[in-house]
Amino acid sequence: MKIRINQKTELQLPDNATAKDAAERMNLTAPDQAIAVTVNGTPRDFSWPLKNGDEVIFSSFDDALGKEVFWHTSAHVLAQAVKRLWPQAKPTIGPAIENGFYYDFANLSISEADFDRIEKEVEAVIAENYKPQRLEFPNKKEAKEAFKDNPYKCELIDSFAEEPISAYSQGEFTDLCRGPHLSNLGKIKAFKVMKNSGAYWRGDSNREMLTRIYGISFPDKKRLKDYLQMLEEAKKRDHKILGPELDLFSIKEEGPGMPFFHPRGMIIWNRLLEFLRAFLQEAGYIEIKTPIMLSKELWERSGHWYYYRDNMYVTQIENREFAIKPMNCPGCMLYYRTHSHSYRELPMRVAEIGHVHRFEASGALNGLFRVRGFHQDDAHIFILPEQIRSEIIHILNLTDRVYSVFGLPYKLELSTRPEKSMGTDADWELATSSLKGALDDRGHSYRINAGDGAFYGPKIDIHIRDTLGRFWQCGTIQLDMSLPEKFSLEYIDRDGMHKRPVMLHRTLFGSVERFFGILIEHFAGKFPLWMSPYQIRILSVADRHNDYAHALAKLIRQSGFVVDVDDSNESVGKKVRTAQMLKTNYILTVGDKELENKTAALRTRDNVVHGEIDISNFLAKVVKERDARSLMSPFSIDART
Repeated sequence: MKIRINQKTELQLPDNATAKDAAERMNLTAPDQAIAVTVNGTPRDFSWPLKNGDEVIFSSFDDALGKEVFWHTSAHVLAQAVKRLWPQAKPTIGPAIENGFYYDFANLSISEADFDRIEKEVEAVIAENYKPQRLEFPNKKEAKEAFKDNPYKCELIDSFAEEPISAYSQGEFTDLCRGPHLSNLGKIKAFKVMKNSGAYWRGDSNREMLTRIYGISFPDKKRLKDYLQMLEEAKKRDHKILGPELDLFSIKEEGPGMPFFHPRGMIIWNRLLEFLRAFLQEAGYIEIKTPIMLSKELWERSGHWYYYRDNMYVTQIENREFAIKPMNCPGCMLYYRTHSHSYRELPMRVAEIGHVHRFEASGALNGLFRVRGFHQDDAHIFILPEQIRSEIIHILNLTDRVYSVFGLPYKLELSTRPEKSMGTDADWELATSSLKGALDDRGHSYRINAGDGAFYGPKIDIHIRDTLGRFWQCGTIQLDMSLPEKFSLEYIDRDGMHKRPVMLHRTLFGSVERFFGILIEHFAGKFPLWMSPYQIRILSVADRHNDYAHALAKLIRQSGFVVDVDDSNESVGKKVRTAQMLKTNYILTVGDKELENKTAALRTRDNVVHGEIDISNFLAKVVKERDARSLMSPFSIDART
């Protein structure tokens, strides 16, 4: 039989060959290779028998699906090790998460002192190199019989809507699981228990408190070492610490998950939005602003009422239900319907930096990364079907320009049709081939996430990489075949007929608050000059230098800079340290010599000392640095060398 691998390589295999046979034929046998497999868009185990014409995609550890399978299998290994050490423990659930996995246990009490024991037992389980085996129970009764000693598993079984019910077995350990799993445990080469905490069963504070154990694993020891080093560096860059230290933002108990931005934080905020709006205007976007609260009927029409109701803030006014918007999309649909449109107007690029609110459990809130109220830099782009490819390229070019300003490289992922979707096969074929063709034309490498698209269309996710090597999914390009239909959007085509436009959702920053937090950590609070909240600070040596310091500040402010004067009675050394703690880009000291010569002594926040400088020469250089949005200072060590 003949199959196709990763949408490009055709492979001849004997009848009854499995996905594992295909991986071995392709020499994908290293621990980080062929971690997961999808067959015709559905994730499968490696024991899955292949058929002629199958589309097979292998995911490595670097792929999202690869990590999910690797870490979920590792969660089972953790549970198996814990059960060996504490037989009375009752495993409940153990999912993969963004970085690693956790497993919740009942009847278990441990401390950090137990971590070494757990890790040694994990090593023993991995050394036995079990091959996880899928089991299927035809009905709930048989599944509950198999897990009769674990009331938590029985409760889960009762909650399942579908039969049969699957489980996975490795050695003496069997666990409920939909799968898939690693082909063998030997692929896990590095494992570490990270922490433990309490967690309520099923997230319900009225239910039992369980013991949660967090872990991380990798296909080689170097990745674990690099990850732990990254965590140490990340602690120093934590935006939840740096933000308040730099007086950028705070979060109050009176508004959990809803940040307060301070004057210094607003400097960065305004620079970001000015920058974004300038790029959007140049790229042919128009901007709108839609209401923050809209009627229940609108959210029912868009579908959000049925899918997002539990995450929406709802109120009643004059016996009519309203909801604060969790997304900007429906408001833009109403804007589009305000006027009739001709094909000549398309593409119509409509941007909105809308303030949206989504309920998040208090335990999930995380600084600026996970909030309840945030600004989404949305755009909804209405196009003709034949414009899909060119518009995707237009967006990708804009994406490249925007992220490069911050020194953020990125990777692209194309997610294709899921099992449950709307639209015809022809619609999906056109949409997917257009997105893929645009990516190919653009020349940027990308990965395919088979079956991970939205139900309303395929999408391109954009993952930026910060200075610590962490990836953050911020931007997205989603083709929507649902909302134009639900809102009966139309344009008049060349032939005079009313037709449905194609619509693209597009974000660049995503949540502006989250992007703000990412930048704090990316730059470790040392923002480039153009967006810095502490650009220049002037230090007076003594009281007699104060007037000159303030006059110099006034002069520099005329060039549009944020300038502070420290004329306190502290020593110059302490004033310098304070300025450097605030990550001030440039520190100018004025004493007798500088007063007499109308100059200043310059040093940078990284303590590069330049000594006495001419003010006009300094201003010319920093104006150029700011206006170019440069990532490097002309006064840094690197610039000098």
